[in-house]
This record gives sequence, structure tokens and C-alpha cells, in this order.
Amino acid sequence: MRTIKLTAETKKDILNNLLKRSPNNYGQYESTVAEIISNVREEGDKALFAYTEQFDHCKVSAGSVRVTAEEIAEAYTKVDAGLVEVMKKSAENIRTFHAKQLHNSWIETREDGSLLGQKITPIGISGVYVPGGKAAYPSSVLMNVIPAKVAGVKKIIMTTPPDADGNVYAGTLVAADIAGVDEIYKAGGAQAIAAMAFGTESIPKVDKITGPGNIFVALAKKACFGYVSIDSIAGPSEILIIADETANPRYVAADLLSQAEHDELASAILITTSDKLAEAVDAEVDAFVKQLSRKEIIGKSLENYGYILLAETMEDAVETANEIASEHVEILTADPYAVMTKVRNAGALFLGEYSSEPLGDYYAGPNHILPTNGTAKFFSPLNVDDFMKKTSIISYSEQALRKVHKDIELFANSEGLTAHANSIKVRFEERQR
Repeated sequence: MRTIKLTAETKKDILNNLLKRSPNNYGQYESTVAEIISNVREEGDKALFAYTEQFDHCKVSAGSVRVTAEEIAEAYTKVDAGLVEVMKKSAENIRTFHAKQLHNSWIETREDGSLLGQKITPIGISGVYVPGGKAAYPSSVLMNVIPAKVAGVKKIIMTTPPDADGNVYAGTLVAADIAGVDEIYKAGGAQAIAAMAFGTESIPKVDKITGPGNIFVALAKKACFGYVSIDSIAGPSEILIIADETANPRYVAADLLSQAEHDELASAILITTSDKLAEAVDAEVDAFVKQLSRKEIIGKSLENYGYILLAETMEDAVETANEIASEHVEILTADPYAVMTKVRNAGALFLGEYSSEPLGDYYAGPNHILPTNGTAKFFSPLNVDDFMKKTSIISYSEQALRKVHKDIELFANSEGLTAHANSIKVRFEERQR
């Protein structure tokens, strides 16, 4: 890994390099995605099935596009029984954590007869996109579906690409069944996003689309935003570790590589105040890479977006972490809780040497759908609120409105909105004569 002394200039260069990975920088694919969306919107199943044959080399029809109960039952026979039990435990942890995020509707009444409140309602239909093939991650199924179930969404559908034989990855089907997906459809790519956004003869229109995918999926979600809600435009995976001289270099190296193996655009960054730790981590990374199965992907990821940054002080390290605003931030210092209080921008924080990032990916309970590419400065992890709508409630009595009507009329007239003012004024016309 590249070891760089942290300065204002090197920090600027690194930030610019990391931002190149954003889906917003892949405009050359937007016209292709727009054409796919337009065709599916206009032609429905016909276009969807044609794209499935073109891109997934699989022929589907109205009679075969939906996964059957028999296919789900067969999937259970293909997944190790021990893994099924682990998925169920993970699902329960996710459900328990997200249940604490629930909010209740509320109403406040006043003596003058006014009433204010907020009504909270789950969205009607949620759609989840799940990648297929080598990019199939059953853990993401649990993370996308369970918060929606906790929120009270009545119908959850899932789309995922089939293989050439028309089969869906067994682990994905098992995870969907455990999480409580209502309907599963064999469709992938931008065409699946369009199908959920606008509906086809076979796939219902949804209110929100969540879930990861390749650049075509990301751009399709971006293009459909406004017709439906989306979770985010997800970028490549990333990890940032803040460490001092007390950190175990072997643990640090292993954790950096846990994200570098995702894809060639993944980012793995160590910021440390210790030259000795930096040297030891670099050596451990080299040793680990030789042993790991995805060494080619890891190598390219580290070559392009892997850094060991040497900071003068822990304050410099934390401030740089806040500027990068990484998806995953591990704090491996003598007092990680003290450092945590200074970290403002992170998708998820992992504190201490036994809180490795994969704990959050698979098991602990907090959501692993996190903001990437610096968006942790203003976005949050996927959560129950993402599947809820908040509606304001306003009710004033005559007495309550009489006390304030002139204030409202003055405000409306100051903006030149005389019809607004009149809407209040007419209620007191006779009393003013």
C-alpha cells in the first residue's frame, strides 16, 4: 500500500481521487440506461423479457417470471442447514435493532382549541433489487427487507437476475423467505429498476426501491427517482481505520482487506499517528494478499484506492476522516470511545479491536446499507424511517384562528400572495363590518 505523509495537499489529492469512483462520473452509460427505462415503461413485459434474454441469456415469460413456492422450497435443500440457522439469527438481530427506531404518531391539543400533530404511515409497496451471480449477497436481502417489515410495509417485492437456466441463487431465495419478501421476480439490471418504478403486466409498481447493484442499476435508480423514492445512489465499498500505536497491525491489515476484496473500485485507508504501525500493517497486507482468493481484485483496489496516511496528531487523523466521510470507520486506539465523540461523518462506527467491519455486514443488527463517496456528511444508513411517511395534522378552532388571522394575512400579503391572505380573511369578514 502507498504510505503518504498527511498534508493539506495530499489530503486534497486523495479526496479528488476517491470522488472519481462516484456513479455521477459515469455519464457515458446514462443514454443506454435511459433507453432501457423508456422501453420498459412503454412496452412493459415485452421489453423486460427481451432485455432479460439479451443480458442474462435467459428466456422468461409471464408464466415463469415470478419465483414459485416450489423454487423457494428447493433453494432450502441447496443451502447448508447451518448457514440457514445463522441467517435466522442475523435476521433476528437486525429486526431487534430496527424495532428501536420506530416512532409513533402524536397529537398535541391546546386550550384555545387548536390541535397539531404528526401521523406516521408506512409506504404501501417496497421494491428490493438484489444482484445475481458472483455479486449475490443474501446478507443484503436481510438488510433491505427487514427494516421495511418492521416499518409495517404491507407488500414487499424483490427482483433479481436469473442464470441462463432460469434459476435464482439459492442463498438469495432463502434469505428472502426468512426476511418475509412477498413476491420475487426474475429480472435484473436497469430493466428491473424500470419495471418496479413504472410497473409492467407482471411486476407491480412500487413506492420505493432499495438495494445495491452495478453502475447500470445505480444510474437507473437515479433516473427513476421522483417517480419512486430510492435509498441512495450507492458507490463502491470503502473502509477507513483510525489507529494509534496500540493497534494490532495484523487486525488492521485484515480489516482493510475485508473491503478491498469487494471490487476494483473499493477503497481501503488507514490513518495512523504511528510510523511503526504503518510499516507493520503494510507488511501484513502483503502477506495476507498472497493467501486470499480474490487477490487480483484486492491488488487493483489497493493500487488505485489504498492508502496508509501518516498523521502528526490524532486530531489531524480525525479531521481527515471527517473530510473523507467513509462508509465504514473503525477506531483502533487506546481510547476508541473518546475518539468516537470527535468523528462527525461516518456511515457506521466500529469501536475496538473486536469490532471488525464484517460484524456489521452480517450479524450485529445495525444496517449495512450505508452512505458512500463522502455522502455520510448528509446521509444516514438505511433505517425504518426510510419506509415511513410523515403527515402533518393541523386543526384550529375559530377562537384559535381569530387570535392570529391578522398575522397570517400580513405575512401572506408581504409575499404578494393575496389569495392566501384572502383565504384567512373571509372567515372574519362579517365580524369586521
